[in-house]
Amino acid sequence: MSSMDDLIEISGSIENKYVKEWKEQGKKVIGYSCASVPKELLYAAGLLPFRVRALGSGETTTADAYLSRFNCSFCRSCLELGLGSEYDFLDGIVMPNGCDHMRRMFENWRYIKKPPLAHPLMVPHIVTENFISFFIDDLNILKEKIESHFGVSITDDRLRESIGVYNKVGGKLRKLYELRERDKPALTGAEAMSVIIAESSIPPNKYLGFLSDLLKERENNKISGYRARLMLGGSALDDVELVRAMEDVGGLIVTDSLCFGARAFWDAPDDADALAGDYLNRVYKEDYNASVKQDPMDALARKYLNRLTCPRMFGEYSKRIDFIKSAAERANVDGVILEHIKFCDLHGVDNTKLRIDLEKAGIPVLLLELEYGARSDIGRLRTRIQAFLERTGR
Repeated sequence: MSSMDDLIEISGSIENKYVKEWKEQGKKVIGYSCASVPKELLYAAGLLPFRVRALGSGETTTADAYLSRFNCSFCRSCLELGLGSEYDFLDGIVMPNGCDHMRRMFENWRYIKKPPLAHPLMVPHIVTENFISFFIDDLNILKEKIESHFGVSITDDRLRESIGVYNKVGGKLRKLYELRERDKPALTGAEAMSVIIAESSIPPNKYLGFLSDLLKERENNKISGYRARLMLGGSALDDVELVRAMEDVGGLIVTDSLCFGARAFWDAPDDADALAGDYLNRVYKEDYNASVKQDPMDALARKYLNRLTCPRMFGEYSKRIDFIKSAAERANVDGVILEHIKFCDLHGVDNTKLRIDLEKAGIPVLLLELEYGARSDIGRLRTRIQAFLERTGR
């Protein structure tokens, strides 16, 4: 099997063989639900960070008894699996106040399943020095809880080493995106999403090996036969089949601004140095006390609060629109598809504003409202995407 075949297989299951191997060695796995959770802190404790997904949730009968039908179907689908047996291999969960829907998912999961460790991570919605200090305090609370519960010690050196590993992952993923964005793309959007999903469900050192091999395998690959180059953005989307359906009608997804995509890694430094100079220049304000720049917890908090964010972060709209414009230009896209799951007010409002500003800049935009995993709706979505391709002139 090629590295791509391996990664597609990993992304197509929840408890994959690498998770099982990890558990067989007596090691622990912690579930997390959002790209704003610092995986580096978990991995520094010898834990495997595993991002909770909704793969295979065909219905939400159990979850609907606890969450209203007006909650987003992605959160309800994740809760459905969480209340079942699919995530029983987790030894704890760390979930942020990403949005009200995610917060209620966590509260019900914690109340009903009573996982051994359950921490609600309080990620600020605004980036100021006071809120950075608040986030550092909460990360230290999580650190102490992990150390006490699992009987481990998270030293500064182990944290720096963990940050360095994930910095390497981010650097290689950006090289992979360069292969997608070039004039003759080396992989499809569905393949790229499979690669990103796999990252959040296997040990990072194993993943780095896959990425290194994949970059070599696809260096000379050239995809042809598509009608238009598209960018995909919006709310939480881990549905590879949906992306494949978009591409089946002729639109190749050559870049994205998804949390199961670029938002999860784009702002990491290029090298393994957890406290690299260029990186510090981005995450620290000029007037900030230089004496704390060697504190890895401080640097970690700034990394996650100053990265490419979703609409939950008030005041960061300019960063989001600038990224989409630059990525669209870099990848030479013919149009942008912005999706949001029904009842996701954050992305629904943000996408409306993005559409107005992108079209003012001459970039065609298609807004899609989805239900998570709604296979019966694929026909409607395909029709709308086909019409959008016509609008782009392709």
